[in-house]
Amino acid sequence: MLNRIDLRGSSRDPRGLLPRAQLDVSVAVERIRPVVEAVHQHGFSAIQEATSKFDGVQLSRLRVPVEEITAAEASLDPEVRAALLEVIKRARKVHADQRRTEVTTQVVPGGTVTERWIPVRRVGLYVPGGLAVYPSTVVMNVVPAQEAGVEGLVIASPPQVENGGLPDARVLAACALLGVTEVYAVGGAQAVAMLGYGSTGVDESDRCEPVDVITGPGNIWVTAAKRLLRGVVGIDAEAGPTEIAILADDTADPRHVAADLISQAEHDPLAASVLVTDSLALVESVEAELAVQVAATKHEERVRTALTGEQSGVVLVDDLEQGLRVVDAYAAEHLEIQTRDAREWALRVRNAGAIFVGAWSPVSLGDYAAGSNHVLPTGGCARHSSGLSVQSFLRGVHIIDYDEAALRDVAGHVVALANAEDLPAHGDAVTARFGK
Repeated sequence: MLNRIDLRGSSRDPRGLLPRAQLDVSVAVERIRPVVEAVHQHGFSAIQEATSKFDGVQLSRLRVPVEEITAAEASLDPEVRAALLEVIKRARKVHADQRRTEVTTQVVPGGTVTERWIPVRRVGLYVPGGLAVYPSTVVMNVVPAQEAGVEGLVIASPPQVENGGLPDARVLAACALLGVTEVYAVGGAQAVAMLGYGSTGVDESDRCEPVDVITGPGNIWVTAAKRLLRGVVGIDAEAGPTEIAILADDTADPRHVAADLISQAEHDPLAASVLVTDSLALVESVEAELAVQVAATKHEERVRTALTGEQSGVVLVDDLEQGLRVVDAYAAEHLEIQTRDAREWALRVRNAGAIFVGAWSPVSLGDYAAGSNHVLPTGGCARHSSGLSVQSFLRGVHIIDYDEAALRDVAGHVVALANAEDLPAHGDAVTARFGK
C-alpha cells in the first residue's frame, strides 16, 4: 500500500527524495483573491455571496447569537463535555507555564533596558468545519490566547447546513465552556478576510471589528487567504495537510505503527503518513496490518487515498543514525519515535512540530489530551517555525531608560557609528543634548 523509498547505502541529502504533498498555494492565492478583495470592499454582502456559493448557506447575519452558544453547551453530550473540560484543564496547565516575565537589565549605572511581553489586543481564531469538525481546535487556539492575556477573542467557523446555518454545535459548546461569546458563522477565505479587514453586518451588533492576529488551521483556501492578509494582520502559519512521520526500529509494534499512520490519513486525502525504518521485517508487518486495519476503518476511501498518495510512504535507511537525518530533513508536523531508548533519540531530533516518545504517546494523544498544542507547522516549516503557544500572542517590547550620565558615557560611540554609516544626524541627536 505504501510507496517505498530506499535510501540504504546513500549519502545524499534526503530532502529532495522524501515524500511530500504537492500544494501550490500561489495558484490558490490568485483564485481566491477576488473573494478576499470583495469582502474588503463590500463586507457583509460579499460574505453572504461567498457563503452561499461555497457553503450552500444563506446567511441572515454574521454573528452567532449568544443564546445559541449557551443552548449548544446545554445540549452537549455529557461524555464529550467531560472530555473537553479535561482537555481544557490539561492545555491550560501546560500553556500557563509558557508565560513570559518582564525582565529589566541594568546595562550600565543609570541605563536600563526592560523587555515587556505585551499581548496583542484582538485575535481571530479560525476553526475548520469541512471533512470533519474540530471542537478540540477551539481549545488549542483559545487557551494559549487567554493565558497570554488577550482581551478580545473572536472565533470564525463555517456554517453547517445540518445545524441551521450555524457552526457545528460541538464547536459552539466548546466556545461556551471557554467563555468565548463572539463567534461568527463564516468559513473559508471569506472568514479570513472578515477577520483581517473587519466587516459590516446586518446591523451594528452584527459588525465584526478587525483583529490583530489570525490563527488556526484550515484548507488551502484558508491558507491562501492568510497569505494575502500577511502584513495586514499577523498569522500563525500557512498550514498545509497534516503529516505524521514515525521513526521506528524492529522493536516497534506493527499494529501501533499501522494504526498511527491511519489516524492521520483519515484527516484528508492529502494527509501524509511516512514511516522511516531500518527494519524490512517491520515494513512487511506494517503492510499486513494496514491491509486489515484500513479495510475496517470508517473513512476507508479517504485513508486509502492518503496512504497510497505520493505524499506518503516508507523510507528505508541503513540504521537509526541515518533515520534521524531523514526525519530532521523531513521536519514533520508530528514525529513519533518508536525505537529502543526512544527518549534518547527524541532528544536528538532538531526539526519537528511535536515529538511523541515511545509506544504510549501516540499522535492522537497530542491531538486531544496531552496538554500540548495541536496547531503545528507543516510542509517542512518545523525547520524554522514553532507550533501555536502563548508566545504566538505576545510581543516583546524593549523599554530603554538612560539618564544623562549614562547617555554621556556612550555618546562618543553613538557618534562614531553614526558617522561610519553616513548618518550624522543620528549623532547630532545625541550631542545636541549636551550643548555641542
